[in-house]
Amino acid sequence: MPDPSAPLDLIISKTGGATKDWKDALHLCAGVGKTSLIVSLLEDEFYENVPARIDHVMIPADVTPERVVTSIHDYCAREQTKEELVMEIKSANVICVVYSVADQSSIEMVTSYWLPMIKQNTPENSVMRPVILVGNKSDQPGSSKQMEKILPIMNEFDEIETCVECSAKTMKNISEIFYYAQKAVIYPTHQLYVSEDRELTRKCKKALVRIFKLCDFDNDGLLNDYELNQFQMFVFGVPLNAVAISVSLLCEVVT
Repeated sequence: MPDPSAPLDLIISKTGGATKDWKDALHLCAGVGKTSLIVSLLEDEFYENVPARIDHVMIPADVTPERVVTSIHDYCAREQTKEELVMEIKSANVICVVYSVADQSSIEMVTSYWLPMIKQNTPENSVMRPVILVGNKSDQPGSSKQMEKILPIMNEFDEIETCVECSAKTMKNISEIFYYAQKAVIYPTHQLYVSEDRELTRKCKKALVRIFKLCDFDNDGLLNDYELNQFQMFVFGVPLNAVAISVSLLCEVVT
């Protein structure tokens, strides 16, 4: 088994009920700059010297794009147990795996240790948590070539939603990391689309047909301009403009 103390970090996020509270737990291994990412997010500034682990941090809803309260928990293997990490994984809704684009071994650990461990500790009969890959230290030389190594990983593991290359030092894409983590939970795609089959899920198709039938007032199997406009008003609260209506296509119901 690969050494868990190798340079790789893990971020785990969790939402809770209608209050839209979030919990982010972060697994710390030396070298990839995960704690620096958190500090840069909080302070909007890079610090050379950061602790191995920071205490839990609460980010208010008014500073996040999706208006959700975000609580960040920093997990450190030197101070906490693996059992605590496993508990966090089992209760998480989205997981961000952080690696260093300047360290090939940390990239290898993504597939050889962390992604299998996450899958192993996902409760049986549960949907796999969405994973965000985070490549830190993109400011270092040669980092631009690392994405070529990440693309095959994204194709192999369907649970990976996206990959974000960032730099705590230059502040590149810091806020985007947490935006994509929140988006993966608030607007999930796995319930709608089966990537390996490249088609919508059965339940998604059923829901779309149901929506179509509700909008097809005259039951002719087509949506005319009036019906499209009524749908637009119901969903978005504003009517379609004349140009949009003129170029809209009639949709035949899929049965």
